[in-house]
Amino acid sequence: MPRMTDFPQSHRDLLDTQVASLATIGRDGIPQVTAVWFVHDNGELQLSLNSARLKTKNLQERPECSLMILDNANPYRYLEVRGHARLEPDSDDIVVGKINAKYSADVRAWDGADTQRMAVTIDPSNVYAVDMGG
Repeated sequence: MPRMTDFPQSHRDLLDTQVASLATIGRDGIPQVTAVWFVHDNGELQLSLNSARLKTKNLQERPECSLMILDNANPYRYLEVRGHARLEPDSDDIVVGKINAKYSADVRAWDGADTQRMAVTIDPSNVYAVDMGG
C-alpha cells in the first residue's frame, strides 16, 4: 500500500490546499460526494466528521472512499487518493484541533448535543497525481 509520504513531489503542494472532495458509497450503492476540510499531518490525510452526517455513516458501513484535491489555479491538475477510511471517536479532540488550527474555525460549532466528532484517516490503496495542463 502506498504511504502518503510517497506522493509525487509535483503534487505535494496540493496537500496544503483548503478543500477536497470526498466520495463515499451510499447504502444504495450510488456514490455521494461532499466538499470537506482536511489536514495532511505526519504523512496521513485526516478528516474530522460529525457522526450524524451521511458521509460518516457511509464510511462506517463501507470504508471505501476517494479524496480528490483539485488545484484551483489549474483545474486540469489534481491529486486523487483512493483507499479505505479508518474511523474512531476523536474523544481527545486531536484531529478536531488540527482542523480548527488550519481553518481558524471551531468545527464543533456545527455539532448537535447528541453527536460526536469522528477522526477519519484515509489509508491509500492508489494515489493518482494528474496534470493534463500540458
